Parts: sequence; C-alpha cells; structure tokens
Amino acid sequence: MDYATAYDVGDRKRGRGINEDSVAVSVFEDGHRSGAGGENASASEATRPQNRSVATFALADGAGGYEAGEVASYIASTVVPERLADLAIRAARSDPAAFDVDLGDVAPAQPSPAAIRRAIVDAVQAAHRAVLGYVNEAGQPAFTTVVAGVAVGGELHYGWVGDSRLYVVNGEHETIERLTRDHSVVAELRAAGDIDEVEAHVHPRGNEITDALGGHPGTGPGDDRVTVETHTVPLYAEDVVFATSDGIVDAQTDAPALHDRYLAADRAEEASDAIREAVVTDDDLRDHLLAADSLDGAARGLVDLANDRGGKDNVSAILCRDPTLASTPPDGDMPTREPEHDGPVAERQTVILPDE
Repeated sequence: MDYATAYDVGDRKRGRGINEDSVAVSVFEDGHRSGAGGENASASEATRPQNRSVATFALADGAGGYEAGEVASYIASTVVPERLADLAIRAARSDPAAFDVDLGDVAPAQPSPAAIRRAIVDAVQAAHRAVLGYVNEAGQPAFTTVVAGVAVGGELHYGWVGDSRLYVVNGEHETIERLTRDHSVVAELRAAGDIDEVEAHVHPRGNEITDALGGHPGTGPGDDRVTVETHTVPLYAEDVVFATSDGIVDAQTDAPALHDRYLAADRAEEASDAIREAVVTDDDLRDHLLAADSLDGAARGLVDLANDRGGKDNVSAILCRDPTLASTPPDGDMPTREPEHDGPVAERQTVILPDE
C-alpha cells in the first residue's frame, strides 16, 4: 500500500489563520512466503514483495467560525483510526488463504462488508461523543466534518459526515468518480434542481454544511449521535483513492463576483466556461492525479493547485493506492462506483448553520 498526505493553511490565511484540517493514515502490511497469492503471485516486480495491505484513514475539516474547529478535527482524525485499526488487521488475518495458508477451523471469522461499515459508523459516533466531551468541558462550541475508510481485501468501506469528499481515480480508464455526497445547503439546492452544476461551484451559501460532528455546550445524552452515510466499492491496482477537505474544491476567492456575473449573464455558456476555468473541478482533479509522477508529487501538487486558484481555505488531502490488487476490468465490465448523488457541492470556508 502506497500513500501520501498533504495539508496547508492556504494562501489567504497564511500568517493570519490556523489550519483546522487534520489527516491520519494507518497501514498494516502482512508478508509471508511468496507473498499474497502464494505461488501465483506476480513476478513482474521482482524487488517488490507481494505483501497484503490494509489501511484505515480519516480526514477532518474543523468548522470555521468556531475557535475549537481545529480541536474537533484533531479528535476526529485520531479517534476514528484508533477505533478501526484492530478491525482492519483482524479482517486481513481472517484471510490466510491469500498466503496459501490453511488454518482449518481455527481461522478467525471474516467480517462482512456490513460489519465493517457498522464499525465505521461506531468509530465516527465515538469521535462525535469525544468532541462533545471536549465541548462541554471547554464551554465552547466545536464542529468538524469527517470522511473515513477501511481498505481491505480489494474493497473500500467508507463513511462520512459533512462536505469533505472521497474520490477514486482510475488510471486504466482515466476516470474520476466521487464516492461521497456533500451534506451541505448547496448540495440540497442542486439535488432539488434549484441551481445548476456551474452555479454550485460559486453559490453564496457554499460555506454552509448541514451535518457535522460536535455541538454546543450543554449538549446532552439525547443529542450524542450523528447520521453517518456509508458505502462499499471495489478497488483495483490502477486506482488512487483520494480524500480531501473542501479547501481544494473550494479554493476560489472570487466566487461571489463570479456568481453575480453568472446570473447577470443568464447562465450563458461563456459565463459557465469562465467559472470552470476559475474553480477546481472534478476534471481538474482527475487530470492532475493522472499526470503526477508519484503520490507524493500529486499530494504536493494539489496544494499548489488550490493555492493557484485562490487558496481561500485550509487544504488537505490523503492519497492511497495498492498496486498488488487485481487489475482493472475492461470498460464494459467496470462497475459504477459513484453513488447516485446530489451533484457538485458548495464552496467557502466551512461553517455550521445556526440553530433555528
């Protein structure tokens, strides 16, 4: 398993702001005999052992406008992987056949995808309660988004709250698929058909998320749960899994002016093209990752891309890939991994909607 991370305060906040983003990755590599696949293991990379890898990750974006956003994101990015690491290793251990090992009846039970997704929900709930514990101790509100996952056995199990995103970019077919739906006002407007895909990039309410971990002081036991969306998708050797805060897709500082010009132009194609050129689109992310020479270079380049487009907010990214997985199937056999979603999302520094 190869991985890289990058995070930056963002050009607009440099010297006068804090980075409220947090990232965490935990990788367990298991090597035995001839490697994963045993006698059938590929010999194409003689210097690279065919180890079996499992990984857990979490990326959190503390909500702007609250002093403790950076504390909330730190809690989320540490509690979630801590809760998932043992499960990931147990999932790997439950497959001794990968190394041509037969444990007979003493082999541990293999957790189902549903069990792993349930564990992700439980881990996020634990992080939510931990943030609330801090909130009530410190006497100040704290909120954060989180996107987290477990990559094991050629599958990615993941969950999220808020508008931090998860993508998968496939080098064989040169595609990008967004694996998450933003929990945001703009995503809801887009889903309802009230705004189009272009306007979603620069909408004035793009900083408002509709769900997050954390809360206000005084939150009691009845409010200590948060809704976590989960999903499972297959992974292939040519895939790069990419988690990001909204600081990359929401880098444009001139978004309000672009929005006004777009509406004044009656959503004309020329105005649409100007917005797509100014913001960071999913196609931009795909092209950048496909062109990168390495994961480290891609991660650093994503920070540069966000800052070049305005650097409005904190920037963070996690990139992972496992070249020992099965090869990508032909185009006609390739499953669609992007869930039916609400369209492109919102922009601006993350804030929580005020209580009604």
